[in-house]
Amino acid sequence: MTRFLLFTTLTTCFLYSAGISAQKLEIENYHNHRNLLENSYLKFYKEKQGRVVFLGGSITFNPGWRDSVCQYLSETFPETTFDFINAGIPSMGSTPGAFRFERDVLKNGAVDLLFIEAAVNDDTNRRTPQEIIRGMEGIVRHALTANPFCDMVMMHFVDEGKMDDYRTGKIPEIIHLHEAVASHYGISSINLAKEVTDRIDAGEFTWENDFKNLHPSPFGQKVYYHSMIQFLEQAWQQAMQTEGSARYNMPIQLDMYAYTHGLLVEPIPKQVRDGWHIEENWQPDYPAGTRANYVNVPMLVGTHPGEIIKFNFYGSAVGIAVAAGPDAGIISYRIDCGPWRTQDLFTRWSSQLYLPWFFTLAGDLEYKNHVLQIRVIESRHPESRGNKCVLRYFYYNAK
Repeated sequence: MTRFLLFTTLTTCFLYSAGISAQKLEIENYHNHRNLLENSYLKFYKEKQGRVVFLGGSITFNPGWRDSVCQYLSETFPETTFDFINAGIPSMGSTPGAFRFERDVLKNGAVDLLFIEAAVNDDTNRRTPQEIIRGMEGIVRHALTANPFCDMVMMHFVDEGKMDDYRTGKIPEIIHLHEAVASHYGISSINLAKEVTDRIDAGEFTWENDFKNLHPSPFGQKVYYHSMIQFLEQAWQQAMQTEGSARYNMPIQLDMYAYTHGLLVEPIPKQVRDGWHIEENWQPDYPAGTRANYVNVPMLVGTHPGEIIKFNFYGSAVGIAVAAGPDAGIISYRIDCGPWRTQDLFTRWSSQLYLPWFFTLAGDLEYKNHVLQIRVIESRHPESRGNKCVLRYFYYNAK
């Protein structure tokens, strides 16, 4: 325990000397300890090894709080060999997180401690409440299926919309939905959105000059980090008294169609179709931003109205992950022999960015074999400069 308390004191002194004022509000008010994280503590302390994964969007991907947490863990458990995995990808929330879980989170094996954040992107990406529950619950159930002893911490990061909600007495809908999943599965959470709002309103710092953005300044990163470390230390001080690990219960699903077994599949057509071709090292046609793993990689590209491509799968949900840029078109699709529907691939960011975007085309199918059919059509968004479908993955919920 001395080791934890000493590190907390040093961390607090460092943060205050860096410009953070004395904490006027009780930090515990923003921490929801539904478990003690004793499984990860015992794994790190006794077995001297551990795998820690950070799943989220750009706030996780970018350097800052995540690096500081890794440093803290390495210094707190100096004899432990850690495998730290940054599974943060800009713009991606709970739905992409559920379907890329196998590839990005479990790529090195079962996880001991998983940090999850999606509150900002689930909001800005305008996912429906149903999608948000299915995505977040899918992440949690996938983690526990792979390792019933996996400790998880769900984090709610701040943006100006959430601050506005709290100031008018509302709980942001995204946080309400994520907390419903966390409570159902007994997962601890840290409400950094509420903490930052309260500290700003208490005069400890300002949004404009100190925190600055939903992508936090170095000052804001330290606010996040400080709260997380206090959270871990409080949990682990009690975990030190436990004698053994405890399996998490797997309760009945909140949503029977939760994306528990999400998978990504790279398109490998058996033969070339009119209007479709594989580009082994895809490059954009227009000067717009790109994201890692969605440029200089194989893409199935639909360039004009042509033949139908098909994807066979067994499961309850299916969709496509595309690079939705300035030339994004509109597809027509159907499942099995159902009606043809359309999906515009042009997003509100597409003019400036080939945005990696997950379009879920069906989410509540009967669990059986299905066929997804897709074709590019002539219509396009009025701001689009083309009719392309630049397809990186098919994805589906396997069970």
